[in-house]
Amino acid sequence: MTVPVITDVRITPVAFADPPLLNAAGVHEPLVLRSIVEVRTDTGLTGLGETYGDADILALLRRAGEAVIGATPYQVGRLFPVLAAALGAGDPDAPTGMTRKLLATIVAPFDTAFHDLQGQIAGVPVWALLGGRQRDAVDYSGYLFYKWDRHPGAQPDAWGAALDAEAIVAQAQRMIGTWGFRSLKLKGGVFPPDQEAEAIERLHEAFPEVPLRIDPNGTWDVRTAVRIASRLERALEYYEDPTPGITAMAEVAQKTSLPLATNMCVVEQGHINEGFRRDAVQVVLIDHHYWGGFRPSMQLAATCAAMNVGISMHSNSHLGISLAAMLHLGASVEKLDYALDTHWPWKRAEDDVVADTSHLTIRKGAITVPDRPGLGVEIDESRLQRLHEAYTETTIRRRDDTGYIRQFQPDFDSRLPRWFEEDAR
Repeated sequence: MTVPVITDVRITPVAFADPPLLNAAGVHEPLVLRSIVEVRTDTGLTGLGETYGDADILALLRRAGEAVIGATPYQVGRLFPVLAAALGAGDPDAPTGMTRKLLATIVAPFDTAFHDLQGQIAGVPVWALLGGRQRDAVDYSGYLFYKWDRHPGAQPDAWGAALDAEAIVAQAQRMIGTWGFRSLKLKGGVFPPDQEAEAIERLHEAFPEVPLRIDPNGTWDVRTAVRIASRLERALEYYEDPTPGITAMAEVAQKTSLPLATNMCVVEQGHINEGFRRDAVQVVLIDHHYWGGFRPSMQLAATCAAMNVGISMHSNSHLGISLAAMLHLGASVEKLDYALDTHWPWKRAEDDVVADTSHLTIRKGAITVPDRPGLGVEIDESRLQRLHEAYTETTIRRRDDTGYIRQFQPDFDSRLPRWFEEDAR
């Protein structure tokens, strides 16, 4: 058999519309930036990857793309050392300031694309390459946000404002009614802790059989986190990053029966030993985008299973390539304890680079695992160019939720933590 060789890599930055979703860092800007990675071979096959679109990431992706020319899709295990050498990882004098986490972020879309190519060559889905399908459908959680009704100066969006508990309950009803979500997550860290706790309580009253979770993104101090945990113990399935750092999380964990989840304090290999040894987290939200793709994510999942740590998956604003990758990973992980996060409902249907996303439809809170070769998605060139034009026309070159909100709220406080127990008295 002739082994395909990579002859070309195309990196295309794109931008697509995003609602004004509030969070601990500020508020989402009108456009999300993403990078689409296309790895082409001498046999005419193209493997796909998707990742962040900030200018510094984009520059590193382009250098990485040059470094994989001449490789084969089966050399996926060499991506870390090859790209580390190309990008100066481990070199204190390297101008990029390359860290292990940043390196993993650059490796991830190439890992995804290499697996996509392997699946296409063999005529099997990516999940078959990862050890087989463990489930026929992957569950997702409805992601609730406090939000403005519009970006300043723009027309109101289809969702409307959500600035209190009543509006969050209405948003949840729409999520459940449209997509059938069977679990819900509230992005917190926006309003005072008791106000967000009230929203969870109202959700629990409205949907008593639906598992709930809240993510304040480390905005609460330990005492506040412990108090709110006690208040919400009966309503939550897990408690995500209420306070920042392994030390603080470990202290909270000692004082609540709620499982603590994270995608903030265990986000690279060097965090695993301390985080698990100190029992700071009981659930890890895997994200293939910053763990380095499929292979490292599967290794992390195996470690979590061995240490009796639960698994879910983290999400950021994304397109169909990333959703497909999450789906294959979620199908393959042997022990998947919780529904996965996704921002998918917040994206307009017309804003995607994938030609056909019908097989990625969320029904009854889940997506059926596909049998298509590779990732099972293809680029629509006209859509790609349209979203690339949106990128070229915007002045946004890096995500900056804090800078954006300070245009309208100059005194916005971005400290972590920023709510302290004494403030509640």
